[in-house]
Amino acid sequence: MAKLSVNINKFATLRNSRGGNNPDVVKAAIDAQRFGADGVTVHPRPDERHIRYQDTRDIKKIITTEFNIEGNCREQKFIDLVLETKPDQVTLVPDAEGQLTSDHGWDTIRYKDYLKEIIGVFQQAGIRVSIFVDPVIEMVNGAAETGTDRIELYTEGYASAFAAGKEAAVAPYIAAAKRAQELKLGINAGHDLDLQNLAFFAQQVPGLAEVSIGHALVCDALYLGYENAVQLYKRQLLNAK
Repeated sequence: MAKLSVNINKFATLRNSRGGNNPDVVKAAIDAQRFGADGVTVHPRPDERHIRYQDTRDIKKIITTEFNIEGNCREQKFIDLVLETKPDQVTLVPDAEGQLTSDHGWDTIRYKDYLKEIIGVFQQAGIRVSIFVDPVIEMVNGAAETGTDRIELYTEGYASAFAAGKEAAVAPYIAAAKRAQELKLGINAGHDLDLQNLAFFAQQVPGLAEVSIGHALVCDALYLGYENAVQLYKRQLLNAK
């Protein structure tokens, strides 16, 4: 069964909109674990508009499940934070400065040499590395040449096409995952996965180790409650076995 890592960025967005510490993002991490999540994900950005760098340090002190830090490794501030906190996994995302949300994977061919170098830095510190990629065979092939431990398949394309035809929507992800398995790469996935499309994705994509879900889960939590939402997402993954 694929593991569920809860991205708690949106708790920080809500907190930052009013100042103070409500909701408390450290408590959100503690509760994600308590409610059954297999891990916690944060994605600090240079402007700290949601998760702050200090939040990351504070969460590291209390985390008992897997800790995944996502971010743009072309920012030295991010590199320094990851090496300081030593999460279980770092997910490298090719965001531009000020980008609203992640919207594409790495060009693993163009940036192969750079990725090999930075991946080595994190691996030498004992941190598992995953890199964000689109479901394109050439990009998966390129990812293997960087030395990364895992890839994270960017699933916005699947989510946006799901209603029009789920089999066609998932097909490139199946192909990408099969190629990743051949290349001995671990497989994560994330972006716009929700209660409607998650189970089918997990059923169809071979070798799926972990999904990172934040926005949809927190939106569902507003109506369903946080604990219930975590459990419902876990159930989708369980049903996909």
